[in-house]
Amino acid sequence: MMDFTKHNEEAWNKRVDTGCRWTLPASREEIARARSGEWNILLTPQKPVPREWFPPLENARILCLASGGGQQAPILAAAGARVTVYDISRKQLDQDALVAQREHLSLEICQGDMRDLGCFADGSFDLIVHPCANHCVDDVAAVWRESYRVLRKGCSLLAGFTNPILYMIDDDLAAREGVLQIRHAIPYSDLEHVQQRVLLDRLREKEVLEFGHSLEQLVGGQLAAGFVVTGFYEDSWGTGELIDRYCSSFVATRALKP
Repeated sequence: MMDFTKHNEEAWNKRVDTGCRWTLPASREEIARARSGEWNILLTPQKPVPREWFPPLENARILCLASGGGQQAPILAAAGARVTVYDISRKQLDQDALVAQREHLSLEICQGDMRDLGCFADGSFDLIVHPCANHCVDDVAAVWRESYRVLRKGCSLLAGFTNPILYMIDDDLAAREGVLQIRHAIPYSDLEHVQQRVLLDRLREKEVLEFGHSLEQLVGGQLAAGFVVTGFYEDSWGTGELIDRYCSSFVATRALKP
């Protein structure tokens, strides 16, 4: 088995270099609005997270998990929280450092795998913000277990993730002929489900390797870790994707540690 984690670290570094949407840091205007109390963040492509999902932010200890890119973490810090941002990609974290330096914000920046939060003690955080990212790892249950461990009791995990149906569809056929056809079973893995030549191309081009988790793993896994799901919404690409005509491509949950 290849080290897909190292590969994905390099792939996200490349996305920073090419200006992927999820690597573009918050603007000066967004930070100024956050300082005045006018802020929102995204877990999925379009819909802002409901404000009622958040605790009072002043001095709240927040972990932005697999959330590098200079987006969520600086906005929450500008709104008054004590924020730690944790990501596998050094260049993504550099985007957070750039905004922190530019805006004179205090951010704790840590590099690591979202499945292993061993650098944090039990009950370290009042909130975890985890935008769509767990499709980049094979074991989402580890993400939920570690998130549960490092949260304080009575605090929440806000998570975005991909609807498994996206990984069932034949992407090439959809792009080429505008046809949505089921091709893959769930759980899905780029390492196992694509043709060898396609996988080699993705490795050579440093494209992110992805994993499609089942709803049982994504939602049931939070419950199995001990969470109680107290909020839920769906979202779509909003960029003209064919699948948007038929269903939502993303899900966000608020999960409470009792």
